[in-house]
Amino acid sequence: MSRTHRSVVNWRPPVTSSSEGLTADFALARFSVGEGKPQLGLVAAGRIRPLSHEELGADSLNDFLAEAPTSWDRLADLAQGSASDDSTWVSLDDVTLEAPVEPRQVLQTGANYRTHVIDLVAAGRAKNDPRPIEELREWAAEMMDARARDGEPYFFIGLPTAVAGVDAELELPGYSNQHDWELELAVVIGKRAHRVSREDALDHVAGYTIVNDISTRDLIFRKDMKEIGTDWYRGKNAPGFLPTGPFLVPSQFVTDPHSLTLKLTLNGDTMQDAVTDDLLFDIPALISAASENMPLLPGDLLLTGSPAGNGIVDGRLLQDGDVMVSVIEGLGTQTTQVRAEAVSS
Repeated sequence: MSRTHRSVVNWRPPVTSSSEGLTADFALARFSVGEGKPQLGLVAAGRIRPLSHEELGADSLNDFLAEAPTSWDRLADLAQGSASDDSTWVSLDDVTLEAPVEPRQVLQTGANYRTHVIDLVAAGRAKNDPRPIEELREWAAEMMDARARDGEPYFFIGLPTAVAGVDAELELPGYSNQHDWELELAVVIGKRAHRVSREDALDHVAGYTIVNDISTRDLIFRKDMKEIGTDWYRGKNAPGFLPTGPFLVPSQFVTDPHSLTLKLTLNGDTMQDAVTDDLLFDIPALISAASENMPLLPGDLLLTGSPAGNGIVDGRLLQDGDVMVSVIEGLGTQTTQVRAEAVSS
């Protein structure tokens, strides 16, 4: 069954190649054909071919990632065959792309873009705050710089069951109408990391992928017991709320993960547009801190936070028929089509 764009109410996305924006020599993906089971594939030059355990040199994707970066070398020669007439290679447009990873753990980072937090502080100032907006922004900037210098990253846990492939529609649960987007660079863990130093942290990165961390805004803070604070379980973990991929890009093809551009458009309008150099805590700091109290396992996802441009700020949240296009420099393009849950009357 060929993968096609679905019709949407508000906007029809341009027809583009699945590999648009992918600059790596090769990458990994998981895919299915027709009603077949998901399988692991090697992606190169806009094509994909299945990978056997023998070609992978491991019994599973996570076993392969545990040996990264050296395990990537086993795939380099195979990738050269993408230009051949070998029938094992097929167009990406003729398969359904699943999530490219199978994480056992998903760690998410909150409030980790400096400009984003400053914007939130300014937007949420109390009505009786006498300070001019620029003074408030300067105060917030000083606070963020102090946090980056002396503080620690803020983590919470997501559910692997929320991870979904890019060709799956995002169904908005009917229990709320305040579902929002959060484009994020995601780190894919390679070899097991437990209490690693910042200096050694990047040795534990197998690769990178794109994640859109969908959030239900009115459920994040408990109304019945405000003292508890945030409720990340209900606010973020509905089925499909972590569209992931389309590709797992090897770390060696991401020269500097702290200088990547991120852009999310909604029905063609730019909503998020940032660079990862605005991270409060960089990737080594995140891995080191996250691994302090629990081991990070091969294939785990570590989300690095989302920049400014979420819908809640302007009151424009996700609706039936919306189409989000998320791009992170070098990692490909993720297109997510949205539909509202059919609620019986």
